[in-house]
Amino acid sequence: MRGGMDPVTASLEVTGLAFAYPDGHQALFGVDFSIARGERVALLGPNGAGKTTLVLHLNGILSGGVGTVKVAGLPVDRKHMAEVRRRVGIVFQDPDDQLFMPTVREDVAFGPAAAGLKGDELEARVRTALERVGMADFAGRPPHHLSFGQRRRVAVATVLAMEPEILVLDEPSSNLDPASRRELADILRSLDVTVLMVTHDLPYALELCPRSLILSEGTIAADGRTAELLADDELMRAHRLELPFGFDPRSVTMGA
Repeated sequence: MRGGMDPVTASLEVTGLAFAYPDGHQALFGVDFSIARGERVALLGPNGAGKTTLVLHLNGILSGGVGTVKVAGLPVDRKHMAEVRRRVGIVFQDPDDQLFMPTVREDVAFGPAAAGLKGDELEARVRTALERVGMADFAGRPPHHLSFGQRRRVAVATVLAMEPEILVLDEPSSNLDPASRRELADILRSLDVTVLMVTHDLPYALELCPRSLILSEGTIAADGRTAELLADDELMRAHRLELPFGFDPRSVTMGA
């Protein structure tokens, strides 16, 4: 297995996770799931279901609730925080939250440089990350001169440069035109990492993630094959998940 770790160690294990905000609003009521190394899993659910709260627990941005989160066997706690943050790469919905340097190269180099990489090793890490998202030719460009789809790919590269074990994507297809959406799908399929994709885009979930979790009212309401969950009309209605008009998940042939 990658990283020489025991193959039975799940990439992500969440057990009994419950969390209330300081104002008393309880967002999670005991969430349990485990994701194996190399799986691509979609996290689906209506607005207000607790998806963002859950994601922010995966690298300790939020803490203080009940239950445990483990990344590659390491508990997400103060002692392991630096290592956990290296292993969990979160790509936020707005790439401009992640791109702030004068050039694409400097943005992608920022994390590894902060972690102590220098010289040729740093350059190789940056080059590899940009190649993996098809943006190697744009290294010298200012990020704000790129299209939105290109900026999202660079945001993915900034996270890949840290060589994470898990890539967490928050609404990766939002605001993308169809061509950019397809390019990103091809990139995500080619990556050799565990992927957790938070999305409202149910066809994208079906295309990219063989397995889905439905988070509803702060608990996991369903966990199964994406195609089966999306084809369950009653389940979908119960959790306010809407397929696009005319889209029939039963008619889609799944690629590998």
